[in-house]
Amino acid sequence: MIGMRNGMQNTQKTGILTQSGTILIDLALQGGGAHGAFTWGVLDRLLEEPKIRIEGISGTSAGSMNAAVLASGFVHGGAKGARAALEKFWKHVSQAAVFSPFQRGPWDIMIGRWTLDHSPLFLAFDLASRLFSPYDFNPGAFNPLQAVLEKCTDFEVLSKAPIKLFITATNVRTGQGRVFRNAEITPDVLLASSCLPTLFQAVQIDGEAYWDGGYSGNPTITPLVRECQSSDTLLIQINPVERQGTPRSANEILNRLNEVAFNATLMKELRMIALLRQLADASNPDKKTPESTRWANMRIHRIASDSMAHLTYSSKLNAEWSFLRMLCEQGRHCAEDFLIKHGEDLNQRSSFDLDALLDMGA
Repeated sequence: MIGMRNGMQNTQKTGILTQSGTILIDLALQGGGAHGAFTWGVLDRLLEEPKIRIEGISGTSAGSMNAAVLASGFVHGGAKGARAALEKFWKHVSQAAVFSPFQRGPWDIMIGRWTLDHSPLFLAFDLASRLFSPYDFNPGAFNPLQAVLEKCTDFEVLSKAPIKLFITATNVRTGQGRVFRNAEITPDVLLASSCLPTLFQAVQIDGEAYWDGGYSGNPTITPLVRECQSSDTLLIQINPVERQGTPRSANEILNRLNEVAFNATLMKELRMIALLRQLADASNPDKKTPESTRWANMRIHRIASDSMAHLTYSSKLNAEWSFLRMLCEQGRHCAEDFLIKHGEDLNQRSSFDLDALLDMGA
């Protein structure tokens, strides 16, 4: 971990925000496998800001793991404890992947690409996953992340955490999302939230089978609006909404289909906020309800990186420490840029143009 700290020293700045008092925010964390290390970097930078207080976090897949690890670390050591816990988690993810069959091929290493697209074992597995299910090639339902989560997260303290957690998983039977809250969160809940059905068997919770929460909310915004006092939600987005060009290969097509599907529910919720805001401005104030007022008053902010669109689906399975560290540092840089450009918008106004989503027509 010392090496990681040294790698971040030159980018670390604290106390950019000049507003007086505490700034209460909620976080919405997307999933994306190893790309979740970008979110780690964003969180690491935000936790340095003494004026920011995180009230609630909604997370899906890798975002759910970042959320639970952060909350657990915060209970034990405040912001510093949360930062240390996140670094420990991602370090253990990398260590668990050392003997993974999914490794970069010589050509990708030679030209400095993080993709696994030319890894013989990945290509063989990708083909096999279209012919066989996880119930065929992984009958024991082994998931290496379970041991990592149990080692890096104190699940017993989550019910006492001052940060509200909302973890989404998709019920296989109903197709609906279920949101798990602090006291309900276990390793199985986090594994369910990140359960890609072509890689892992559905996770059983309370007699129901669950898949990745990205199919029903990536992440879910609703509980942040209804159950938190903050009116500022910061979305950390790692799945590109737009991608230039038309995908042609089978992998490119599948990757784009997943991106569109995993962004669909989020975009609908954001459009709903934009629509409610417009209706609130045009309607009779006497007819406003507390619920509609909460939605209309939400201030949305976003941290994302255009470079994520240059990463392929296979790189989501690349857990090399150098790759995770690169994504983390990129996340820190994007968070720093957001704080410089839009930090003063927090607690004041949205910095993300929701009205543009209505113009897109959906």
